[in-house]
Amino acid sequence: MNTFVFIKRVPDTSEAEVKVDAAGKDVDSSKFSFDINDADNYAVEEAIVIKEAAGGTVKVVSMGPKDGDVMIRMALAKGGDSAIRVDDPRINVVDPLKVAKVLAAVVKGQEFDLLLTGCMAGDDGNMSVGVAMAEELGISHAAMVKKVEVGEGKVKVYRELEGGLSEVVELDLPAVLTIQTGINEPRYAPIKGIRMAQKKELKVLSLDDLGLSEDEVNEASSLIELKNLYIPEVVSNAEIIEGAPEEKAEILAEKLVKGGLL
Repeated sequence: MNTFVFIKRVPDTSEAEVKVDAAGKDVDSSKFSFDINDADNYAVEEAIVIKEAAGGTVKVVSMGPKDGDVMIRMALAKGGDSAIRVDDPRINVVDPLKVAKVLAAVVKGQEFDLLLTGCMAGDDGNMSVGVAMAEELGISHAAMVKKVEVGEGKVKVYRELEGGLSEVVELDLPAVLTIQTGINEPRYAPIKGIRMAQKKELKVLSLDDLGLSEDEVNEASSLIELKNLYIPEVVSNAEIIEGAPEEKAEILAEKLVKGGLL
């Protein structure tokens, strides 16, 4: 079972104040720490679990600058066999369709059974890259996957739907699966694995290496335009009703009637 798992380096904003930069097109990340996207971490674990059960290889793919190598090496330390990082400033990373085209180009011409991604990016909330990549490659896909059962030439997946519902589908291989958090328990990288990861292959590719032209994936060719970012204004329309219980009840009832709620 040959699997590619796609991971993204995202900022940890849990303990840092988010500020828009001077250009208004990005956030000031100077005080952020970065790590693997949460859902992608589960995708890495699922890829390794499948490898342990069915054999084969796990190749890690990421897009971004050299700073992401630490994150990639950690995925290799957990059980990945090799890695590819795409680094080219001409790629419009804001557009998920352009990102999907680039990632699809990474695996075209290579042997694979499964392509795994996280179901959602923690920085921009995007959920479409995996699905768009399947469309680029012309293969089947399933999103929001909570359980994977690999068979002979097929994969059965359990998908999470709205309202607590689930769906079971069977797909022909090869296929793209976007993995939901909670599908497994991601392991910690062992010390021995971390040492071995430093010796594993990590290729760095550009658009030229992938056979893509700038006009296919740059900002000018995109249908998405980022106008500006801003921090939403936090406002409150709460009103504290004072007085005795009877008075408060009367005021509340009057407001509900006037608001058309009673």
